[in-house]
Amino acid sequence: QVRLVESGGGLAQTGGSLRLSCAASGLTFRSYGLAWFRQAPGQERDIVAAINWSGTSTWYADSVKGRFTISRDNAKNTVYLQMNSLKPEDTAVYYCAADPRALYLGPRAKYDYWGQGTQVTVSS
Repeated sequence: QVRLVESGGGLAQTGGSLRLSCAASGLTFRSYGLAWFRQAPGQERDIVAAINWSGTSTWYADSVKGRFTISRDNAKNTVYLQMNSLKPEDTAVYYCAADPRALYLGPRAKYDYWGQGTQVTVSS
């Protein structure tokens, strides 16, 4: 059974940083594409960043380029999202997701497995 568990969310001030982690189990982690999504209240869930199976290619939404960094450690079955220069508009529930096909990167991929989410709140 595939399980994704996010951690690291919390409260940050504008301009601050947070690092999210997502620990995976029940899958061949190194062969999956991975991504982080976020959903603010009353809004759709949007993809924020994605990374290929090897960690050599990444994709970012325009809204977070230059501020967020996605990375993965295949030895630890964990994907990370380093979030710097946080803004109030980054406030959302953040989810990690896994794509078993790993044919595409970012919005074109199809993510079959999801974590339960972790809340990020940025105060102004």
